[in-house]
Amino acid sequence: MPQVNTAELKASNRQAGRKIGGTIAIFSVLLVVGAFMLFPIYLTVVMSVKPVEELFIFPPKLYAMRPTLDNFSDMFDALNSNRVPFSRYVFNSVAVTVSVTVLQCIFCSMAAFVLAKCRFPGSKFINGVIVVSLLYQSNVIYIMQYIVMAKLGLIDNPLALILPSIASPMGLFLMRQSISQIPDSMIEAAKVDGAGLFRICWQIVMPNQKPALMTLIIFAFQAAWNIQGGSLIFQEQYKTLPTVVMQAASSGLARAGVAMAAAVFMLVPPIVVFTLAQRQVIETMAHSGIKE
Repeated sequence: MPQVNTAELKASNRQAGRKIGGTIAIFSVLLVVGAFMLFPIYLTVVMSVKPVEELFIFPPKLYAMRPTLDNFSDMFDALNSNRVPFSRYVFNSVAVTVSVTVLQCIFCSMAAFVLAKCRFPGSKFINGVIVVSLLYQSNVIYIMQYIVMAKLGLIDNPLALILPSIASPMGLFLMRQSISQIPDSMIEAAKVDGAGLFRICWQIVMPNQKPALMTLIIFAFQAAWNIQGGSLIFQEQYKTLPTVVMQAASSGLARAGVAMAAAVFMLVPPIVVFTLAQRQVIETMAHSGIKE
């Protein structure tokens, strides 16, 4: 019978105990962080099913004593009472969201490919400008954006919501960082075979950028779905859902339940899109890269 080294066995047990303890600690921290992240969503859903009189109880309750769906029916009635039907607002939001998401993915992908894999004078300066632009909020350019849209004659036009949102510094930076992982030897081989830049971009590089593209789709969809454009669109037939929801929410305390129901309604599409693409998001965040 071989003799068992007692000291090594005890050391192994201590290491296993530390690993289990570390796993439990990490799980506990993640559980607490996840609870803090889910709490606002839970609170929004609870507030949306509370009767109006329960919304003003102090101290507030974290549950609905008499849950009801009247807030959702009131929301549809309030939004249908305008000059255009509720379905028109939904169509406007879907059209703007799909257009912005598709165009942003196309333009960000092509621009990122050029900045990551093409050498030309001023490329480093442009990359620096993109990084600096990440520091600015969209509110900074509202006045200049309105002036440009007015000069182009796009006020009260759905294009006023679509065109400014196509250029995304975050999307361009994300795609450039991902495309930079592609080996230059792969692109040089394609050039030797006679492929042009456009063909290399869409037939060689982009098929390897599915995780980054899915991440960009999520970011673009979320931003586009929440576009209001209250300073660019004034005709009721061109307004999007966030705009009319804000109008309903600002109608007074009597519409507080309607505002909560509208918030839940606006929350569903981004959650669905993120749920469908979460595996790709995780794959992007843990990007292993393509090695030479």
